[in-house]
Amino acid sequence: MATDASDYYRLLGVAHDAEPDEIKRAYRRLARELHPDANPGDADAETQFKQVAMAYETLSDPERRQRYDQFGPDGAAGGGMSGGFGGGGLGDLFDAFFGGNPFGGGAASGQAGPARGADLEVTLELSFTEAVFGTQAPVTVRTAVPCDDCEATGAAPGTTAETCGECGGVGQVRRVRQSLLGQMVTASPCPRCGGSGSIVPSPCPTCRGDGRLVEDRTYTVDIPAGIDTGSTLRLTGRGAVGPRGGPLGDLYVRVRVRSHDRFVRHNYDLAHELHLSVAQAALGAHLAFATLDGDEDLLIPRGTQSGRIFRLRGRGVPHVEGRGRGDLLVQVVVDTPTDFTEEQEEALRRFAELRGDEVGPPDSGLLSKIRSALK
Repeated sequence: MATDASDYYRLLGVAHDAEPDEIKRAYRRLARELHPDANPGDADAETQFKQVAMAYETLSDPERRQRYDQFGPDGAAGGGMSGGFGGGGLGDLFDAFFGGNPFGGGAASGQAGPARGADLEVTLELSFTEAVFGTQAPVTVRTAVPCDDCEATGAAPGTTAETCGECGGVGQVRRVRQSLLGQMVTASPCPRCGGSGSIVPSPCPTCRGDGRLVEDRTYTVDIPAGIDTGSTLRLTGRGAVGPRGGPLGDLYVRVRVRSHDRFVRHNYDLAHELHLSVAQAALGAHLAFATLDGDEDLLIPRGTQSGRIFRLRGRGVPHVEGRGRGDLLVQVVVDTPTDFTEEQEEALRRFAELRGDEVGPPDSGLLSKIRSALK
């Protein structure tokens, strides 16, 4: 990681406009990789670890981050330091490794209780028109739901869960050890209760003590207008329920949009190839052109050339969570006829003669004789 130690954003691998959560995730990942305990005897890793900790210490504090953005590292060092870590830095470091803060204060301290349920993912296929204008669509997912017989406690009816005797209901066991940074407190889930802080002496026979069952559930998803393939919708609290009444996870709906038989989408614009005959392009035409909103009058001027684009404003795709719509771009393709009757060919030759255009001779070969014989 050969990075300028004074560029805290590059040290953490985030953009200058990164959100606090993104900065925290980047710091935790790097802290795990560079921690001295994970790199014994590696002085370079220890130096990088300290640099990353300093970068996070600065950028996690809004005031210090503002000073850093204005004046650089020297300006940011003007306040808030406390023994090398400030603004909760050491607590975040502990949380990055062990999932809890041993110094108390805050939700990260000794989190006991049922674990959160899993996040789920499902793919939803939409028609082109549904994606353009928005809709409501059902999705069915196989998920964990609360057990009604034990009311999600995992305990058989008439019984209750008991506080775990090994961790005292905390859900974690902690150990003190020495490291290069001094005395460190490590925490891990209690092996007896699995981190829930309680045990179930008499498990519910329906769910076997888990407090949940697996079923199919159907939810209605609100699809915003303008959505496209690759978009993801998050349904908070529609994921699996955690064991023994744990919090619900989230449901992520991945969107896939079917193609259209006439239109191709380019961001918020739609494109269509309009095929015209030579006569229509040369003499002009007045057409009823079908858009997703209904028919539009499309005037083709005389002498329109192949490749010309007509723009129908506001007939494209609505902007997601915004105002306005894209446009519909109609590109002309002039089709050259390849098969004519004798009468049509005579008319074309007369037309070429009047314009002084040099054209090829009449087809007098075998193919022409066959066509004549079939008449």
